[in-house]
Amino acid sequence: MKHLLTIKATSKNNEVFMLFFILIVSLLILSCTTGDHQTYDDSEKQEFELPAPTLSSSLSVEEAMAQRRSVRSYSDTPVTIDEIGQLLWAAQGITDENRDYRTAPSAGATFPLEIYVAIRGSETLPDGVYAYHARRHLLKRHMEGDLRADIRRVALQQESITEASVVLLITGVLSRIEARYGDRAMRFMYMEAGHVAQNIYLQSESMGIGTVVIGAFDDSGLQSVLNLPDGEYPLYIMPIGKP
Repeated sequence: MKHLLTIKATSKNNEVFMLFFILIVSLLILSCTTGDHQTYDDSEKQEFELPAPTLSSSLSVEEAMAQRRSVRSYSDTPVTIDEIGQLLWAAQGITDENRDYRTAPSAGATFPLEIYVAIRGSETLPDGVYAYHARRHLLKRHMEGDLRADIRRVALQQESITEASVVLLITGVLSRIEARYGDRAMRFMYMEAGHVAQNIYLQSESMGIGTVVIGAFDDSGLQSVLNLPDGEYPLYIMPIGKP
């Protein structure tokens, strides 16, 4: 009888163990199969795809040129991710994937420019500075946090920078163009920044968005704020906002 009780107890323990084992395995399988549906923490995400650009509008190029003005004051209405993507495409979007041609001309197709976006208060993107990757039409996190006050500090305290919810920053990597054009490289890089800035102006006008080009800033100060590598130079600051 005692032996029988021992067998029954052992059998019961085995049952409990098997039930526990099945429960653990089920939880592991569930966690693996539902991974794609879990809420992603954007604070850890590094790349953010942008919506495809629009290639037509109700405003002609001639009308955009006639109406274009510098705007330094902005409302609290946020700039959307669609609008940010459209502006970045206008600045450096790829228009010929086979030859890597872009929306703005570049001397010898050397493409020395980089575009960064300082963003605050977006419903889609965490506050931070992002680098635009033209070939993939996406933003890649460059720095975390709202840096507009730091940018304003090194740009003669110009208020439009902190009034804008989005600030575009144009920089140039001299080595990309210097090997081909030597002493004229810096000149061509400045010219290209002008082409890009005008594209942003005209695109902003067609979208009902305001912007202004800012070239008055401390170069080394802005390099430090943006954590730019040696050989990459800040060329323009462009606050973006709804008038």
